[in-house]
Amino acid sequence: MMQMGTGWSVVAWAQCPRCSVFLRRWRAHPSGCPHPTPALSLCRPEVRVVILKAAGKAFCTGLDIQEAMRMQADPENAPTPQAVWQVQQSWSDTVRNMRRCPQPIICCVQGYAMGGGLALALGADIRLCTTKARFNVQMIKIGLTGCDIGISYFLPRLVGPSVAAELMYTGRMVSSERAVRIGLVSDVFQSTDDMEAAAEELADEMLDTNALALGLTKQGLGLNADAPSLDAALAVEDRQQTLMAVAPSGMVAALGAKRATSTSKL
Repeated sequence: MMQMGTGWSVVAWAQCPRCSVFLRRWRAHPSGCPHPTPALSLCRPEVRVVILKAAGKAFCTGLDIQEAMRMQADPENAPTPQAVWQVQQSWSDTVRNMRRCPQPIICCVQGYAMGGGLALALGADIRLCTTKARFNVQMIKIGLTGCDIGISYFLPRLVGPSVAAELMYTGRMVSSERAVRIGLVSDVFQSTDDMEAAAEELADEMLDTNALALGLTKQGLGLNADAPSLDAALAVEDRQQTLMAVAPSGMVAALGAKRATSTSKL
């Protein structure tokens, strides 16, 4: 369950073909996590890459503990199982939609990514962080299970079952140095500015590719992460490559552009 609390806002700047989604709180240091679905839903077809960022000193620290304690102290206002289930499903849908959307999502983490914040980061395609970033499965430390919002699905695939079990059973904090070593993030940067510049550079490189091919690559990577066999994975790849090989906007257009460039240099 995530508590948005007062003061949360989610901002999306869709400067096509790139969209930056910000998790933002009016207070300087977040003690909870906003719901990013409205912003992510702004990713129109002309938006090809999404960069997920957060304002403030931390990325997202998950459940608002103080708000949860206040609710538990007041039995009359304590959440019902049905209410918790609805919120839980809404967060599951958020991560599900992050994986279903054709746009690659680059996540920039500064400070803490705890609990639901970690889940959001895991839902992205690529994670970058600063040296001050810290990650943990906070749920196990507050009487909940470590299996939440897709963590039990993504984490073993990223860091392996042994490390995933260690982190999910203990809630142990992961430093930026260890995060890059175990494959939780792709790279670590000294400052937020350096990290965001690297994210922009990655996005620009993706924008140099064919739009349909980029979306199909994300789809194929997601499908084949769960492929039951090599044959199943190859079947997905063969269909995608056949489509792009004959599509007028695919390889035909790319080779034509290269041929035109080569000719102009003669």
